[in-house]
Amino acid sequence: MPQPLSKVIVHNIFSTKNREPWLDSAIWLRMHAYLSTICRDLGGEALRVADHVHIVTTLPRTLSQAELIEEIKKPASKWIKALEARYRLFLAARVCCLFGRPGQLETLLQYVQGQEERHRTHTFQDEFHGPITVLGRCSRLP
Repeated sequence: MPQPLSKVIVHNIFSTKNREPWLDSAIWLRMHAYLSTICRDLGGEALRVADHVHIVTTLPRTLSQAELIEEIKKPASKWIKALEARYRLFLAARVCCLFGRPGQLETLLQYVQGQEERHRTHTFQDEFHGPITVLGRCSRLP
């Protein structure tokens, strides 16, 4: 019996509570390692800017979009909340997911890797609430 093939690229954006920029370099290095491990196990990569996290990954055939987000957010939130009380509101805000075709992956990765420079002139709010043209519009989840 033939095996079904599927490769859906997902660009997830998680914001900190109230989009507060407390992801300083000290915690980010540890968090990046943790998120990268989770994402690598799921087939993707994690990138970040001060008040939010960008994760580019493929959607496993066995998970829905919501399940994928839960597989990333739940262990990451539990891990960071155990570090210090001030991190108890980590990733408590909305999530944005964008879907793309495999041919768009390189463009998407360049877009995400340019976030730090882009946010010198555009806020996260501008980007999150405005048009995101790399893959299309945001599909926001609660």
